[in-house]
Amino acid sequence: MRIQVLGAGCAKCKKLADSADEAAKRAGVEYTLEKVADIDKIIAFGVMVTPALVIDGQVRCSGNVPGVEQIEAMLKGEACHDRSSRS
Repeated sequence: MRIQVLGAGCAKCKKLADSADEAAKRAGVEYTLEKVADIDKIIAFGVMVTPALVIDGQVRCSGNVPGVEQIEAMLKGEACHDRSSRS
């Protein structure tokens, strides 16, 4: 599983990365965690508000930092697609 955190490296971006890492460990999934700070790559995902969480190429949320439990549910496929950015 590929988990990407999109953002410039602000405090919220770091918190999202930490939460995603913890959630993946709890879920017991094999994963790679990548932090994407390049604005062109972020825009290519259609994201206008960071931080954003991308799981296997799909933007799952942007503009907020979901809790570890919410991210874990997303990783397990239990949560619905929640994209809060305005596209």
